[in-house]
Amino acid sequence: MYDFDKVIERRGTNSIKYDGDKMQDAHMIPMWVADMDFETLPEVKEALIKRASHGVFGYARPTDSYYQSVIQWMKTRHHFDVQKEWIVTTSGVVGALKLAVRAFTAPGDHVMVMKPVYYPFDVSINLNGRTVVECPLVFQDDHYECDFEVFEKQIVDHDVKMFILCNPHNPIGKVWSREELYQIGKICQKHHVYVISDEIHMDFIYAGNEHIPFYNVDPDFGDFSVICTAPSKTFNLAALQTSNIIIQNEKMREQFRKEKDASGMSDPNIFGLEACEAAYTYGAKWVDELVEYLSGNIAYMKEFFAERLPDIKVIEPQGLYLVWVDMRSLGMNKDELEAFMLDKAHLWLDEGYIFGTGGEGFERFNVACPRSTLKQALEQLEKAIKE
Repeated sequence: MYDFDKVIERRGTNSIKYDGDKMQDAHMIPMWVADMDFETLPEVKEALIKRASHGVFGYARPTDSYYQSVIQWMKTRHHFDVQKEWIVTTSGVVGALKLAVRAFTAPGDHVMVMKPVYYPFDVSINLNGRTVVECPLVFQDDHYECDFEVFEKQIVDHDVKMFILCNPHNPIGKVWSREELYQIGKICQKHHVYVISDEIHMDFIYAGNEHIPFYNVDPDFGDFSVICTAPSKTFNLAALQTSNIIIQNEKMREQFRKEKDASGMSDPNIFGLEACEAAYTYGAKWVDELVEYLSGNIAYMKEFFAERLPDIKVIEPQGLYLVWVDMRSLGMNKDELEAFMLDKAHLWLDEGYIFGTGGEGFERFNVACPRSTLKQALEQLEKAIKE
């Protein structure tokens, strides 16, 4: 059994989560960025220590055993058959999104996203001189759906060239079903739209749901899409900057590699390669226990709100360790809500409005922390509201 209740002091460790300006408040609890507070599995630490003890840190490259660890993880965890030549290593998924935008679209082209969504999608599009087109998700009966008529109409009306899919969908916690993914894929195929599927949170799936890699939906989908994966969220390895971008179509793969070369983006560093291989080789039991623990945190959070703050609604996550919470009953605008969370509740959250259309009045909580931390955060929020 792994100990996810262990509290690890992270202040003063050069952590963007714990050492930002807002953390000058001694009572502040940071639950914003998707960065877990858990110690990674022992085999990753051992692999890094072993590599560090060698003392020589020259140029490195992915090994056959590295590729095999990625292939085996995808096959055993997600029934996803990946071939070695499909894998392109990059130093991060967000960087890979930017590369894909430049590789498969031209300046001025329109790229579509579903809002509310992970805000670096917009940044990746806008900074590269492309235009964001929104397909707002429909929120009803405490869950989100896509209106596929609107989805297709936006593609046609704006001559969309690319769609960036988020599966599981950050911040709302939606795990797209096979049927939904099929409709998305077929519409994009019909209108010659590239699909970039960000599946970085693929390992955080809760009971009754299944992550379906985009290629597994239809054999034709590999002809026009890219799947972005990484061990960084699953094993909390973000600072080691290692991602595996899966591109089945050879022509698209070469376009992507060419853009990677032009950008100067190198392969991951030697520590990232070692950590990824160790994580995917030895981490299955650790991830199983982690997901069970996170499920317990989510259940605790739901019960807390239901019993003590019933006007605040937790959107049941199907995936992610990020929980989307409807705070509109507090009657505050976005600026008032943000100030209330920081100054009264002493909680540093990702504000809903930063995720775009449909996000205002919501908060995103990162619950990948010891339960004692979650308990303290919710009690601070309750105290602030009641005062």
